[in-house]
Parts: sequence; C-alpha cells; structure tokens
Amino acid sequence: MSLKSYVLAAGLMAAAVAGWAESHTPIMVEGAYARVSSPTAKTGAIFLEIENRADVADRLIDVKSDVATRVELHTHKEGENGIMQMLHVSEGIVIPADGHHELKRGGDHVMLMGLHHGLRDGDTVPLTLVFEQAGEVKIKVSVDLDRKPGADAHGGHDDHDHSGHDHGN
Repeated sequence: MSLKSYVLAAGLMAAAVAGWAESHTPIMVEGAYARVSSPTAKTGAIFLEIENRADVADRLIDVKSDVATRVELHTHKEGENGIMQMLHVSEGIVIPADGHHELKRGGDHVMLMGLHHGLRDGDTVPLTLVFEQAGEVKIKVSVDLDRKPGADAHGGHDDHDHSGHDHGN
C-alpha cells in the first residue's frame, strides 16, 4: 500500500468513526405508532416509549413533523369534577437517567393538529423528537388503526383514546 493510499484509507476511516459518533445517541425509541379516529380526521396522536441509556436525565422539549400544522407534546390531567383535560406540555417531558418514559393513551403523547391530509392504516409519519441533551432523533412512525388499548408497546392498560379531539383546527 502506498503512503497516499494509506493516508486516504486512514482519512476515510476517521470520517466514518466521526459520523458514527455524531449519529450515536443514548436515546432509543420503541413501539411507536400513530392513530386517527378516521382517515379524514384533522387530528391524530402518536404513542411510543423512550429509553434513555445515558447516566444523566434528558428532557424531550419539542416534536416536529411536516404532516400537520401543529405538533405538540400533550398530557391528560384530571380537572374539576373529575373531567379529564388534554393539555400542552410546554416544559417538556423528563426521561430519567438509565430509565424510560412511555407516551401512551390517556397520558403523555404527541398530538398532531391540523393534519394536511388523511392518515390511513399503514401510512408512515416522519417525526423528529428534540431533546435537551441528545438533540434531534428522527424516526418514522407507522399509522396503526387496529391497535387496541392495552396493546401499546409495553402493555399500557389505559382505555382513553383521544385521537379524534379537534382542538379548534
């Protein structure tokens, strides 16, 4: 191997390692799926489980997708008279160190408002999760209209499906 070939090979290897380091993240996403109440619904929801393999907590601070006018982190909280309310989580969601957090029906979730087109079973939704520490994590989420409550990624047993809420859009 000539010196020129050796330098080129070493440079390519260094670039490959640098690329791996930049794309390596301690955040893992499992069981992601999207739901809508009908193929013509203007709103939908995304559920998933986030695992943080780092030894420090991280915070999911934003979500982005080009399929809707607005994409937000939401949660359910019990309001007056025991009525459940869906609220925007502007402060983000903490993912504990060496832990996980499930975004599931009846709890924390991603809300898609003002869908640009209908979502059908089997469609794919591009989603970017934005973390304080880990930065952006891009995933593709399958639309699964057949998944039943209790069949979420890790056996959530909540039976409240809010994917048909309008939120004024």
